[in-house]
Amino acid sequence: MNRQDISGRVAIVTGASTGIGRWAAIALAECGAAVAINYHRNQEGAEETKRLINGKPGRVIIVQADVSTKSGVRTLVDATRAQLGPIDILVNNAGDLIQRCSLLDFSEETWDRVMNLNFKSVLLCSQAVMAEMMERRRGAIINVGSIAGHHGGGPGAAVYAAAKAGVMCLTKGLAKELSSYGVRVNGVAPGVIETPFHERMSTPELLQQFVATIPMGRLGTAEECGRVIAFLASDAASYIHGEMIEINGGQLMV
Repeated sequence: MNRQDISGRVAIVTGASTGIGRWAAIALAECGAAVAINYHRNQEGAEETKRLINGKPGRVIIVQADVSTKSGVRTLVDATRAQLGPIDILVNNAGDLIQRCSLLDFSEETWDRVMNLNFKSVLLCSQAVMAEMMERRRGAIINVGSIAGHHGGGPGAAVYAAAKAGVMCLTKGLAKELSSYGVRVNGVAPGVIETPFHERMSTPELLQQFVATIPMGRLGTAEECGRVIAFLASDAASYIHGEMIEINGGQLMV
């Protein structure tokens, strides 16, 4: 029996138009899940994710929604239920640095944007699917943290790092709350991953500095992260609960 076969299960992946979210959606579909690809502004990227999934075992839909708001989360969850069925898997991936900025110059508005997108969205999305998972006594929630949540982040990324540290702590709190209902909650903490995120936010020189600190001597890939997320969503990880899996090439060993 293939314990990573999740055929018949329904998954939501937030922020799935690019990067780690895209490859998580692809990996889940390869394992048989029906997948809702969520995006906020990058429709073209979401369509590309869907194109890459087409032909794989799982069905796929695209849902535009801002998951940093309760109304946006409701739109996403309601559309997924209506088109695919009850939700079995939630991947809280949506997030962004927004901008590199020193703490001295960090505005209240930017603080709210960073925290709402990276941290509050995890709670809102989890709240929206928890009840049905608890009632059915089945489900998996996977949250995407970051190596930044351990060490405070790179240049100008302290608030993003704080948000990701919150995600990692909330993962354990959710795991404690849902343990007795058969709902597993875990997370991944990617290191420096080769994604459009770093293409926008990191110079080639900064990336070279990061690589110099990675024992494996290279950046990670979004596909590598996606495969770990799909594993955590499957029955192959049936006794893994409340864990953050580090995906960083040995850059930080905790």
